[in-house]
Amino acid sequence: MTAEGRVKELLDLYGAPDACVAALLCDAHAADSIAFTVVEADLSSQDVTYGSLRGQSERFAAGLTALGIGPGDTVGVLMGKSIELVVALLGIWRRGAVAVPLFTAFAPPAIALRLRGSSAKVVVVDTDQREKLDLSNERPEPRPWRIVTAGDGGRDGDLSFSELLATDPNGAGPPVAVGGDAPFIMIFTSGTTGSPKGVPTLVRGIAHMVMYMEYGYDVRPDDVYWNATDPGWAYGFFYVIVGPMAIGQRSIMVHAGFSPDLAWRVLSHLEVTNLAAAPTAYRAMRNASPSAPVTLRCASSAGEPLTPDLIPWAEQVLDTPIADHYGQTELGMVVANAWHSDIRRPILPGSMGYPLPGHNVEVLLEGADEFAPAGIRGRVAIDTEAPLYAFPGYHADTERSAQCLTSDGRWYITGDSATRDNDGAFFFSSRDDDVIIMAGYRIGPFEIESVLVEHPDVAEAAVVGVPDALRGEVVEAFVLLRPGVTASEALTMELQQLVRNRFAKHAYPRSVHYIDALPKTPSGKVQRFALRDSRRSEVTAMGAQQPES
Repeated sequence: MTAEGRVKELLDLYGAPDACVAALLCDAHAADSIAFTVVEADLSSQDVTYGSLRGQSERFAAGLTALGIGPGDTVGVLMGKSIELVVALLGIWRRGAVAVPLFTAFAPPAIALRLRGSSAKVVVVDTDQREKLDLSNERPEPRPWRIVTAGDGGRDGDLSFSELLATDPNGAGPPVAVGGDAPFIMIFTSGTTGSPKGVPTLVRGIAHMVMYMEYGYDVRPDDVYWNATDPGWAYGFFYVIVGPMAIGQRSIMVHAGFSPDLAWRVLSHLEVTNLAAAPTAYRAMRNASPSAPVTLRCASSAGEPLTPDLIPWAEQVLDTPIADHYGQTELGMVVANAWHSDIRRPILPGSMGYPLPGHNVEVLLEGADEFAPAGIRGRVAIDTEAPLYAFPGYHADTERSAQCLTSDGRWYITGDSATRDNDGAFFFSSRDDDVIIMAGYRIGPFEIESVLVEHPDVAEAAVVGVPDALRGEVVEAFVLLRPGVTASEALTMELQQLVRNRFAKHAYPRSVHYIDALPKTPSGKVQRFALRDSRRSEVTAMGAQQPES
């Protein structure tokens, strides 16, 4: 079957008026087939079958029914990677309700914002996260949601996860069919370019998740598949839980926080063949020593641009290059250095790849809704009329939804800048608000960062624009050095010259700041704005102290 034929087949399935999430993701698979392998920090593991998930989630759905949860209601889920998490999600979807994933690294205000923004009626929470839902002097208003606590340690008034699992499964009735145009997930954006926005994910959106699993990752039945990202974020939620269940692929979930040492041990012990992780994770693994030889068939990366220096390292250590992929919470994955043989092309250093089947992606000029010529930086835009486009707009925010579209509604503007070469490969430049304008030149920080991390002493780098009286802005770099390396003026000069030689003479960092850690979102994205705002405040303060001429 062609990729286009597969797109149509998936849309017929997940876009059907009688589409039922629980039936499609769970009940359609053989009861004895393994859905997840949950791995502990000591490498002990537990296999969980679809039959077990079905029985437990039917009882949990009956418990939710008793709480008044029905089609269209929202339920928050503040849980780590565990079978209880999957049971809760399937129980929610059996009721035709909408799951609101909450990242466990969030602080209480961030959790409350998402629960209130989604109008959650219930929140399911692990014991070790329960205190984040306590009332405090900062949030004295009453909670409008009921709390279900998984594990010991619930508060008075909490409901027990285990008690809901003891509910008669007949109380829920058959799983609710909501249809392809109904939401089944509401996941919030990271808020790096404004306040977090609720993104409804439609049932028919499962089609683009499956296409990515099959064509982006090239997941095969005999693969040992591990997506190491956290399901509190879209990339993890879509491709640790939903995508693998849709195709019946066993998915590994590590019930522990990420560490490079544990990652190496999991890869070796379970003989993983198909790995996905954020660039931050790969960089951390590069700075640690493998515990045993590892051989992968495929390695993929998303969430932040993949710096080119990681590709040769991966080829030597992982026995495969890392393929950079691009997407958004709103869209799923739309551009990739895809692994499937039907669409696989050579990986170009610094490129995030080519549009995936079912998507149409273009670069529009900065000042007009016209296609940018090859090599000219512009706005990454997604065709809203393409088969797999499934973003319905932000929850309860028509103004922001409209702002993301061109005037004719044809193109969704991602907020990212990129170029495209003559063969159609996309090269990420920056978020729109990260672009540095120096003496009329538009400079994308990623291009400079990619050069800086080529230096053997550099572990990570972030580049920002800082106000300058003559040029408007100048480039400054924040650099995290590899263990054992000491900052020096000589090193600074080396890095500046490297940028001059490898990127552009005018774009070298006028200052290099050596820091112990880069500020990042909980999902690992570098927060350039935090560095930029702090540095601009310093420059402004220094300017105010200068005597008047």
